[in-house]
Amino acid sequence: MQNTHISEQIRALHGSMIDIVSFMNHSQVDEVLIRKAGIRLDRALFPLLVGIERFGPIGIVDLAERAGRDYTTVSRQVGKLEAQGLVERRAQPADKRVREAMITPKGKVMTDAVDAAREQIGRQILENWEPAEVETLIRLMRKLTGALQETSQDASQAREKTA
Repeated sequence: MQNTHISEQIRALHGSMIDIVSFMNHSQVDEVLIRKAGIRLDRALFPLLVGIERFGPIGIVDLAERAGRDYTTVSRQVGKLEAQGLVERRAQPADKRVREAMITPKGKVMTDAVDAAREQIGRQILENWEPAEVETLIRLMRKLTGALQETSQDASQAREKTA
């Protein structure tokens, strides 16, 4: 990147990221996936179930941070998922004080149905893209995600040193 264009490029990148996050957080997106997957699940519980399947076993605090929600709210919502037999909670083996959630076989069946619906929608969105464009997008998104994670880890380590 040339220095004279960095500000414009960073602003455009940030704008695109906000657009993507806003789209992904829009209630209609979850509703479409739930409907296409043919499942019955409260829309508020949907992203938590998917997060537990993707990142689990996962601590409730970590799940709340990833979802951008309050810990107590997420804990109550995970309790609802547990009551439906979609997840189970247990003490973390390394630290018994930490409660973590993990997907159950019943929950996995549900997230598999969501994945199939997501694949169908994704294929429609990308149907006019060249395969090389899709591969480039994936590679660059992974590269960006890696850089964001490094920055986040650096910030966490700096906070720990000052605490």
